[in-house]
Amino acid sequence: MIRILLADDHTVVRKGLRLVLEEQADFEIVGEAGDGREAVALAADLDPDVAVLDITMPNLNGIEAARQIKAKRPQTSIVVLSMHSDESFVLRALKAGARGYVLKDAREAELVSAIRLVQEGKSFFSPAVSRLLVEDYVRQLESRDIEDSYELLTLREREILQLIAEGKSNKDIANLLMLSLYTVETHRSNILEKLNLHSVPELILYAVRKGVIG
Repeated sequence: MIRILLADDHTVVRKGLRLVLEEQADFEIVGEAGDGREAVALAADLDPDVAVLDITMPNLNGIEAARQIKAKRPQTSIVVLSMHSDESFVLRALKAGARGYVLKDAREAELVSAIRLVQEGKSFFSPAVSRLLVEDYVRQLESRDIEDSYELLTLREREILQLIAEGKSNKDIANLLMLSLYTVETHRSNILEKLNLHSVPELILYAVRKGVIG
């Protein structure tokens, strides 16, 4: 069973989410919170596998709640529910530790998929978010008349970029590709340098823009 904590300040929305998720045989709702601070407290008490957090909540917003939950319970995966599809909100959610970003007007199946994928250590973004990020990235390249830095990556670096973005650790990648840990770490540093990125959240966002992950 995947044990889930729901946090949304609108009771009707929260109850609706519960009904949808409880239709899945492998989902169990272990707690509900009406604000971010309550979500942090419940996560500490209940130790859920996945916390689904509304991004806009009183007392403590979903971004800060995600950050505090991950600090206290790193094993809990985070899915953020949001009305916002722009890059700044997505990056803030990723930096706070979220691996799923689902729009509130998305289909029910998207939230179900997000929960399952983040529980496996992978990422999920609503397709509408991915499309907007890709379109915005293309516009930025065209307006600045610059080349896409993705072309600077070797085939091996592109392969490792995808694996990092999918949530695999350096050790996982080394085992999968039969490389030394040092070699993977070197590739990782080279990727960040070539793409002018400074963190894994930025790398994940870049991978979404490029369509490397969905």
